[in-house]
Amino acid sequence: MDWIVLLPPVVAIGLAMWTRQIYLSLFAGLWLGTTILAGGNPVLGLRELADQIVTVFTTESNARILVFCLLVGGLVALVQASGGVQGFIKWARARGWGESRRGAELLAWGIGVVLFVESNISSLTVGAVSRPLFDRLSLPREKLAYYCDATCAPVCMSIPLNGWGAFVLGLVGAQELSQNAVAVLAEAVLFNFFALFAIGFSLVLALTGWGFGAMRRAEKRAADTGQVLRPDAQPMIEDDVARIEPPDHVTPQARNLLLPVAVMVAMIFVGLYVTGGGNLMEGSGSTAVLWAVGTALGAALLLYAIPRPLREGRATLTLGTSMDWVVKGASGLVPVTLLLVLAFALGQVSQALEMGDYVVQLVGEQGPAWWMPVLVFAVTSFVAFTLGSSWTAFAILIPVVMPLAVEVALPSSLMLGAVLSGGIFGDHTSPLSDTSIISSMAAASDHVDHVNTQMPYALVQAGLAAVAFVVAGLLAG
Repeated sequence: MDWIVLLPPVVAIGLAMWTRQIYLSLFAGLWLGTTILAGGNPVLGLRELADQIVTVFTTESNARILVFCLLVGGLVALVQASGGVQGFIKWARARGWGESRRGAELLAWGIGVVLFVESNISSLTVGAVSRPLFDRLSLPREKLAYYCDATCAPVCMSIPLNGWGAFVLGLVGAQELSQNAVAVLAEAVLFNFFALFAIGFSLVLALTGWGFGAMRRAEKRAADTGQVLRPDAQPMIEDDVARIEPPDHVTPQARNLLLPVAVMVAMIFVGLYVTGGGNLMEGSGSTAVLWAVGTALGAALLLYAIPRPLREGRATLTLGTSMDWVVKGASGLVPVTLLLVLAFALGQVSQALEMGDYVVQLVGEQGPAWWMPVLVFAVTSFVAFTLGSSWTAFAILIPVVMPLAVEVALPSSLMLGAVLSGGIFGDHTSPLSDTSIISSMAAASDHVDHVNTQMPYALVQAGLAAVAFVVAGLLAG
């Protein structure tokens, strides 16, 4: 009955895709998992479920991400009420940005690539800047969520001068390899085929407008009807927060959006530097993100409260009005926060059931050497997809794969690249992943629609990556 440990995440994901009821599906998978932990007693499973949800808040990184979501809601509402979003649209149009489909999609892609320091900030900034442009051009929110996701984890792991790189470097360095850990990671970036294909594929889509599958249908719906969301969709941000009009006395100014965003991005570097003791790559990503959003929110409150030039004679927003918008915006992100709590709890239960270790043992070390890279890619993909976490998959697989590379006489960098690719693919496609959830939030998209529309693209990229790993394994063997 060891296989039963696979059921909780599989049931949750399957139900979510079938019913589109993501909250109930996660609850069902979580209850199933806690029931298994409780020896098959569903009543004791409910008690364990409550304990697991409480435990989510006792993990510092989880708590920071949850607070981050609430603060993001406040910041999104505030910059809209200040006229920052309307001002940015006018400013961008005056410079010819976002006037066409290609321009809007390239802008979204470019912002995601440039902000490689932290994945959540990347998604948030892409969504905040690009959503009004996509809406004006009748481009579907699903497409924007795709750009938020495709330039999130793939970019952060392809340019690992951030918390992602520090985490992987620590895992690799603990394996006592003959090579320098930094050199192995640097070479592994070249073998991170899925991430490279994801970045390149999304650029091709932005340049050409090409598409297929569910995403193409979403684009046709938006173009024909002007509906940027599917009828009956449940966007991750409430519509009254995603569409806020500034008061009549406010003159829209692009700086009301750009200055808080600039403060937020700058504070990421400061946060990583401080928490890393002077080394950006050793900093805490979750802490830096929380500091960044909190500082940006404080800067926005002060910026809007300072009276504008004498010709206007009044502040953009008073502190009291601004705080009202912050509270309203935070309340609009409660659904996202709840979703993350359930996803984190399900991940905890899956780890308690040792699901990842079971999958690794199931596969074993059988087969010819040339087959190992693609096998490692597949196993890591499954673990990351079902757990909803690339970092957890890295922590499980890297200590197994690095010694295996030595035994089968394959380059450590190639095998590490297979782990990184599998982790990014699973993280990119899983409805349980916090990066996917935050991408849906940033784009104000329905989360299940986001997962369904980007899945065909991700599967194509995964297929190309699998072929690349087979070829690399043959050449290395």
